[in-house]
Amino acid sequence: MTNDRLSDGELGSPLFVLAHGAGAGMDHAFMQQVASGLAEKGIQVIRFNFPYMVKRAEDGKKRPPDRAPKLLEAFEQVIAEYADKPIVIGGKSMGGRMASLLGDNPQVAGIACLGYPFHPPGKPEKYKGEHLASLSKPCLILQGERDTFGKREEFAEFVLAESVSVEFIADGDHSFKPRKSSGYTEEGNIAHAVDVLSQFIFACYEEVSNARK
Repeated sequence: MTNDRLSDGELGSPLFVLAHGAGAGMDHAFMQQVASGLAEKGIQVIRFNFPYMVKRAEDGKKRPPDRAPKLLEAFEQVIAEYADKPIVIGGKSMGGRMASLLGDNPQVAGIACLGYPFHPPGKPEKYKGEHLASLSKPCLILQGERDTFGKREEFAEFVLAESVSVEFIADGDHSFKPRKSSGYTEEGNIAHAVDVLSQFIFACYEEVSNARK
């Protein structure tokens, strides 16, 4: 029920599965920028559409996201198709949250969340990060400082496992876009996110490799 796209990269290089957010599919500009940036660093990126986004592409009708069980099933199908060895998975917003729920999958070596949706904007009481307190797999959260789904100042109240590391993107919103007055740029912020993400992916692969020796 998914379609997918594998970025250019050398065979045998690390694989990263990148899932999209709730409102835009795998070909959204943000997804393309991240995939291209990682490919330039020697990482192959697998992008795919969740079932509801596949249907949208077919008939042009907007639909709400599928329920979590269906999203997770689609994600695991992609992992099963490509993972002949442990790989790193992640995603933008909702896609990252789904990835973080797959930590028990034996093929998952690490998880990366690009703009984690801790709660809907303006509704901190609807917290969606409880499981991050007990996550055992390495997890990287890249979060815009001004992200209305979880701002930097809110993190003091979030309970995160020791396996979870956080990198804040300067003055970034949910898609890492800064205000013009900040002196930062969207292009620069995404490039920084790609740098940190690539280091994380390579580190996860090195850890797996060392464990097998």
